[in-house]
Formats: sequence, C-alpha cells, structure tokens
Amino acid sequence: MKRFFDGSVLVPVFYADHPQHASSTKLFLDAGKDDFCALRTLGEVYATLTGLPLRPRITGPEGMGIVKQIRERLTLITLSEQEYVSALELASSGTIVGAAAYDALISHCALKAGADVLLTWNVRDFIRLGSAIARLVKTPLEL
Repeated sequence: MKRFFDGSVLVPVFYADHPQHASSTKLFLDAGKDDFCALRTLGEVYATLTGLPLRPRITGPEGMGIVKQIRERLTLITLSEQEYVSALELASSGTIVGAAAYDALISHCALKAGADVLLTWNVRDFIRLGSAIARLVKTPLEL
C-alpha cells in the first residue's frame, strides 16, 4: 500500500507531546521509500516545528535534522510547472480559495505518486477536493 503523508501527520511524529504522536509515529516508522510526501510539506513541517512556543525551542539545525529524517524515509513528490498551474486552475473552478489551495497542491502530489491512501488529521480539508481525493483520505487511526 502506497501511503502519502500530509504535514498534519508528520508534525506529531517529531513533537512528543502532540495528542496524535503515537499513532503518527507508528506509521512513519513503518514507512519506506514506497511511501510519499509533497516536497512543500518539508517547509510546512520545518516552519511549524521551529515556530512552536516550546521551551527549549526547536532550533533551525534541529528542524533541518527533522527534514533530513523525512527525506531519508519518504519519497518526495513535486509538481511540474504545468501540473502546479493545472492544479490551481482546477481548484479555482470550484470552491477552493485561500490556504485550501495548498491542500489542493498536496492532493495532486498524492495522485501523481499513485498513492493508495492520503494520511491526514485534517480530513475535512481534503475530502472537499473532489471524489478522486476523498476516496484516498484516511487518518492514521484508520490503518
């Protein structure tokens, strides 16, 4: 089964006090190069974890160590310029506006990867992106 990880699943892996830490970590540790995440998700994970109001803070070098762990475990998926623009055009033809555009881009990466499942804790954000995406969406607790 090809699994595609959203940032909402990856962040808890590296934040032990997160309520979804255990279930997210189990799936991440079971993942391999046949599993995926979007390239842009690396920036999202880095920004989220280094921006958390923790004491001590997660530093930039520690954040890069997290990025390295994700890169070593998962295959990163990018969209070409045409795929990126097409994904935005498709999103704009529906009700997708604002930050939901990023979910649309991530979902197109999942489709490009041929993922069997798109793992997210933000189910509602993804199921509104159409039936091709909605059928892939699962939380880590559903696997």
